[in-house]
Amino acid sequence: MDPHLVLQIHPKDNVLVALTDLTVGQSIIYNKETYLLLEPIPAKHKFFMQDMATGEEVYMYGVLVGKVQHYVAKGARMTVDNTKHAADPYYYREAHYHWTAPDVSKYANRTFNGYHRNDGKVGTANYWLFIPTVFCENRNLDVIKEALHNELGYAVTDKYKSYTHLLVEAYEKGEDINTAVLAPAEAPIKKGLFKNIDGIKFLNHQGGCGGTRQDSATLSKLLAAYADHPNVAGITLLSLGCQHLQTADFVQDIKQRNPLFNKPVLIFEQQQSVSEEQLVKDAIKKTFLQLIEANKAERKPAPLSQLTIGVKCGGSDGFSGISANPAVGYCADLVVALGGKILLAEFPELCGVEQELIDRSSSEPVAKKFIQLMKDYDAQAHAVGSGFHMNPSPGNIKDGLITDAIKSAGACKKGGTAPVADVLDYTEPATKPGLNLVCTPGNDVEATTGKAASGATLILFTTGLGTPTGNPVCPVIKVASNTKLATRMSDIIDINAGDIIEGKKTIEQMGEDILEYCIKAASGEIIPKAVQLNQDDFIPWKRGVSL
Repeated sequence: MDPHLVLQIHPKDNVLVALTDLTVGQSIIYNKETYLLLEPIPAKHKFFMQDMATGEEVYMYGVLVGKVQHYVAKGARMTVDNTKHAADPYYYREAHYHWTAPDVSKYANRTFNGYHRNDGKVGTANYWLFIPTVFCENRNLDVIKEALHNELGYAVTDKYKSYTHLLVEAYEKGEDINTAVLAPAEAPIKKGLFKNIDGIKFLNHQGGCGGTRQDSATLSKLLAAYADHPNVAGITLLSLGCQHLQTADFVQDIKQRNPLFNKPVLIFEQQQSVSEEQLVKDAIKKTFLQLIEANKAERKPAPLSQLTIGVKCGGSDGFSGISANPAVGYCADLVVALGGKILLAEFPELCGVEQELIDRSSSEPVAKKFIQLMKDYDAQAHAVGSGFHMNPSPGNIKDGLITDAIKSAGACKKGGTAPVADVLDYTEPATKPGLNLVCTPGNDVEATTGKAASGATLILFTTGLGTPTGNPVCPVIKVASNTKLATRMSDIIDINAGDIIEGKKTIEQMGEDILEYCIKAASGEIIPKAVQLNQDDFIPWKRGVSL
């Protein structure tokens, strides 16, 4: 038996996962059983361990993930044609879940160097945040962003400006653009003026007016959550004046969220300004004065219990659920054992593992809140002719995630095995140490946006296909599920969990490596690729159907 050819994830499973490309007619011996492959099985895909009759249930990770649509022979590949999504029903029951926490004695005296806020929270970065109350102010934010980023050393586009300049020169000289040698000199790295300000961030969005009042109310709570974020030093707010989302509503939402909030908030209303130019100049000048003050903050040691880490997957593949996700899950268990918080979201990608999470809930109210949020979300999707089963993307399916339940069972692994301490609706803050479930869509940016709103100060983002997603206020750390991806897209990947697939590291070893990276990132000792690239993605969820 070659353990590096195939894997049965759980003893109850009736499919095997190909860890490398397998050929038609190849004989695979696994657990003393021989499997003759009836067709090629690409790496990450699955083949059946037995003959399957129409309607027979398919199991992976020990849970129901689908049903076969017609007779399928042993050794045949699982496809969207022969297997359709299926998941077990779920309900509350007294499960008395017992968790054995991992040994964290080696971390007993470990700290990270973070920014201590007056309300007791600790940030992993120190950002100044520009917020528009309405989409009408997006252009003004763009103008301010260009000015501040270029002059204060936060821009990352110099090499592209140089490249474009060479194209212009070649054109003006009459050279063939396709054959001209365009090799700009390496642009010198600009040293930022404010060494203790990690960035100036901008929350451009398309809301604040024109939609429903409920949309604006939800957006106000989201923006208030970002203003209150531990990684934010202060806020510059730009308002038009007549929009649904009034400045007073935003300020009130901040006070309701955190009565101890005392960060500087600079407010500029365009309809009360002499001119747009004066509005922009005033915003730049007064923000600059506040940046001088914010730059006086310095990193100081904080216990690892102050870490709040969101866990997310996107661009997932057939290896995500057996390498990157469980490794992140082990890291999550370590953080929980140390007294920190873990935020697991993407409710459409918990379809099929609901019962496990219910059984792990710390109390009946916690379990029932999760049940209600899941049922309401699912009903909303079905009301418009959709459903959780439609979550997997073409890329997911191409790389072996045939049903949503398969995707979900693997996605859930990144939350670890700790009890569920709390369940949070969208924008609700995480207040309880331990594993928290946060209601968000599976959409990469909507989910990361929601995790940051609930207080994540770092996000571990696993990917098998590669995605550049980041967040304006929360550093996002990319974990590749396979070595090919980590090598091919090294400019956006921070950690390679492919060593698990190749048998070079255990899940536990990789989980510890990930925690070490998190400690360094939280201390500013290492800058994740998404942060280096200013990958500041922000998409508010309107509570419509988004999977």
